[in-house]
Amino acid sequence: MTLTTKPLPDLLDVVGIGSPLVDVIARADEGLLERLGLIKGAMTLVDLDRAEAIYASMPSSIEVSGGSAANTVAGVAALGGRAGFIGKIAPDAMGDVFTHDITASGVDFEASVHPRTDGGTGRCLVLVTEDAERTMATHLGVANTFAPGDVGHALLERTKVTYLEGYLFDLPPAKEAMRQAISATHGADGSVAMSLSDSFCVERHKSDFLELLNSDLDLLFANEDEAKTLFGVSTLARALDALEETGVLSVVTRGAQGCVVVTPASRIEVPAVPVANVVDTNGAGDLFAAGFLYGLTNGLDPERSAKMAAVCAAEIISHLGARPQGDLRALAEQAGLFDEQGDGPAG
Repeated sequence: MTLTTKPLPDLLDVVGIGSPLVDVIARADEGLLERLGLIKGAMTLVDLDRAEAIYASMPSSIEVSGGSAANTVAGVAALGGRAGFIGKIAPDAMGDVFTHDITASGVDFEASVHPRTDGGTGRCLVLVTEDAERTMATHLGVANTFAPGDVGHALLERTKVTYLEGYLFDLPPAKEAMRQAISATHGADGSVAMSLSDSFCVERHKSDFLELLNSDLDLLFANEDEAKTLFGVSTLARALDALEETGVLSVVTRGAQGCVVVTPASRIEVPAVPVANVVDTNGAGDLFAAGFLYGLTNGLDPERSAKMAAVCAAEIISHLGARPQGDLRALAEQAGLFDEQGDGPAG
């Protein structure tokens, strides 16, 4: 994967494109999931009426801005990187909350604002069971109307890497928006990364994802189940073989077993950072991607970038919510991933 050499003053490390959401997070037991008809560990798209019914059934909750790609770029900024985000919101209170949170985290936000409040800014209802697994019911609101006209080029022309969330492929107009963003990024000599997001999402869009992998992507993030689903295989070894054949730099996460970085020439296993008390796995993949992208765009090789990613993932699963609460940069410094002066990643 070759990164751009654009003029430094205007350069962004990563620009994410995804659905701006406000996360509503609560602890729940598996009985509640069954009563609500939700599949444990999966993300289910719901309409506004069902979202309101699920919300009414949730125990005491916390609310925080979220969305997969938005979490990732917020993580990049927390590490000291320069990041941007493109997404669609409504002119409502939740849209204001999302805008405040993303910009306060140091991210340049290129918002497309829907002219009406019907549907509202998206929200994700996150139910966390005792084993720290998260189950999500997502009402996308106006993000459901994200289309090519919502993709500006101002940020894409400045980024080293554009990061896409696979969830967007559940929205037909957004497919074309993503292809437009890929074209704009490559036209400006940037690279394109994507997260597969969810194994059910992969099952729904397998042919589209394989096409992107074989023609447009420079970097792929997937967990073990997503990778096996993408290639229709039953073992991790076969999924890694298939990824290696594509020649695309890929990272397969395996939870507590760490990750495997796949390059055209090698496979590198990187262990997870131990966490004494896993509270909530929501956002683990998002912040893993943040650490890897920050490392890769700031001079680290893939192996050390994966170590940076592991530090970020460990922080996020130690508390409720998918945005960092600890100092990610300080944690990375303690892990020896910055030089002695703390000026930049240690290669």
